Amino acid sequence: MSNSNIPRISKILNLPLQKVQNTIALLEEGATIPFISRYRKEVTGSLDEVQIADIQQEVKRLQEIEKRKETILKAIEEQGKLSPELKKRIEDSFDLTELEDIYLPYKKKRKTKATVAKEKGLEPLAESIWQQGLENPESEAAKFLNEEVANIEEALQGARDIIAEKINEDPKARTRIRKTFEEEATIKSRVARGKDKEGAKYKDYFEFEEALSKCPSHRLLAIRRGEEEGFLRVNIGPETEESLYQLERLFLRNQSANADQIKEAIQDGYKRLLSPSIETEFRKLAKEKADEEAIRVFTENLRQLLLAAPLGQKRVIALDPGFRSGCKVVCLDESGTLLYNSNIYPHPPQSKTQEAIADVKALVHKFQLDAIAIGNGTAGRETLALFRSVKFDHPVQLFLVNESGASIYSASAVAREEFPDKDVTVRGAVSIGRRLMDPLAELVKIDPKSIGVGQYQHDVNQTQLKESLDRVVESCVNSVGVNLNTASKHLLTYVSGLGPTLAQNIIDYRKDNGTFSARRDLKSVARMGDKAFEQCAGFLRIRSGKNPLDNTAVHPESYSIVKQMAKDLNCKVEQLIDDANLRKQIQLQNYVSDAVGLPTLNDILKELAKPGLDPRGEVQPFEFAEGIHSMEDLKVGMVIPGLVTNITNFGAFVDIGVKQDGLVHVSQMANRFIKNPADVVSLQQKVMVRIQEVDIARNRIQLSMKEV
Repeated sequence: MSNSNIPRISKILNLPLQKVQNTIALLEEGATIPFISRYRKEVTGSLDEVQIADIQQEVKRLQEIEKRKETILKAIEEQGKLSPELKKRIEDSFDLTELEDIYLPYKKKRKTKATVAKEKGLEPLAESIWQQGLENPESEAAKFLNEEVANIEEALQGARDIIAEKINEDPKARTRIRKTFEEEATIKSRVARGKDKEGAKYKDYFEFEEALSKCPSHRLLAIRRGEEEGFLRVNIGPETEESLYQLERLFLRNQSANADQIKEAIQDGYKRLLSPSIETEFRKLAKEKADEEAIRVFTENLRQLLLAAPLGQKRVIALDPGFRSGCKVVCLDESGTLLYNSNIYPHPPQSKTQEAIADVKALVHKFQLDAIAIGNGTAGRETLALFRSVKFDHPVQLFLVNESGASIYSASAVAREEFPDKDVTVRGAVSIGRRLMDPLAELVKIDPKSIGVGQYQHDVNQTQLKESLDRVVESCVNSVGVNLNTASKHLLTYVSGLGPTLAQNIIDYRKDNGTFSARRDLKSVARMGDKAFEQCAGFLRIRSGKNPLDNTAVHPESYSIVKQMAKDLNCKVEQLIDDANLRKQIQLQNYVSDAVGLPTLNDILKELAKPGLDPRGEVQPFEFAEGIHSMEDLKVGMVIPGLVTNITNFGAFVDIGVKQDGLVHVSQMANRFIKNPADVVSLQQKVMVRIQEVDIARNRIQLSMKEV
């Protein structure tokens, strides 16, 4: 990274120069964002993950600009047209749009009307008209008649073609039209001819117009999808008259015959070249902005879902319910290992209800299971109701588990690797059970786009989406911490500094040597160098290990500080962890050094107070309203409980137990203006809603949270 760009990043992000410089240095050394934000607070001035990611993105953006500059400079130099002034303009620019405007006149083109006219020798005529000094353009045009130019009109047309291209390539003209688009462009859509019935789902956009600057992300992406599917015709731009007026103000110096020729060229150049070019640009900008917003919504939803409260290390029986095919049953131990699997048929058409109850009771007793996890798909509510009435020989909690994506996991390479001898139905049931025990550990195995919490996720930039989602997964995994002795390869892959190879090597080490007894044993793992150990060690936990600090977020590099604290208080580290009064006696200022400051010391003290504590809380059972199983059971005005399943810019979707989520529009969330639904609700939140409207034909339910 060029040092000259560091002040630029500091200014763009409004962050102190030294913090930016130090953060870039850490990133270039290979440090991960979670590691930097957690263990290098003194170096970065306690920048958070978002700020560090912003710096990383800005570095990447500027590197791409530098690369583009090199390409442009080389291309113009090869043409022998790179003057010192032009070179300086390019080198001083840090705006891709500006760079492309500068480069446009030098870009290799396919044959255009202007190049054809130039080949006919009409460039001097175009230049004479452009200067607006001729008294009679027709008389001047007569001088250019030859075998290729048959008459005066043909000569003038060629000159106008050259002028039209000149206007299109003029940076001032492009800037002026951009400003007009920015201030006045609208997005208009209409139904494609003959597509009224076939494209009925886009009916809202059959005759639609809105200021582009005010068109929200979800609406723009919906219109684009309708256009791509061939149901809509879409146009983006300001009124043509306004744009032409702006160009005429820029290029016309007087009222003359020359000006009339230029005016014609302006009209042609705008319609044929400049308007389509700037429209393409604004389509791209609008799409990028919509993508950014949709990805933000998706990543926030994913974060909430990944950080959902776990049941913890309990023994679970999981049921993947069904009617005709029965319910797949699996029993899992505390670490999620499959102990047993079978089928039961409690529902029609088999209706072996008593036999199914007896089987489940026997399994709960035999394996001493603590909870029942039931998938919320087909027959989920019925299965939950059935087993809620069963008396077991010890307390058993029942949970309805969101099974979105379980079928995707069950057919994946990850599932085949875990359970090569089991079919997809068993794998799906295992996923449901493990999702209750630890949502994070299980959901990382599934493509986030399959989890069902996005907003037009298949329409946005897929590379950008993947980068953002991976960053969220990495952030969540490392903020919670990972049990080194039970984590799957897939979960370990997201731990800071590891990746697929080291994750597999850790699994291999466990197979060959048994469980890890100390973090330092990681150094014996194949290809685990000092740098990788530094990056990952603080995020890996060892329950009941020899060193109690191995089950905390205290980094091994700081163990000596904790030992010194204990020594100064004449106690053991274990006592320091157990006794809050001892910790209150610690004078943090005594342990400040050149390498370690108060931010790290405060983190250490907080961690000693809650070693191994899961920050996600505990999962709570949830019950839907009794007697409500289908849309036909709903009545307008009913107030019933529900679970928030997805949050978008325009509202929140709520599962009310009828196999079709209802929408609480943002306007129905509270008796005040709500800009962002995420300010009011969170994913998996339990809410009370009122039924506003039930449209069975369109499978739509409108809900309200006002005054409920």
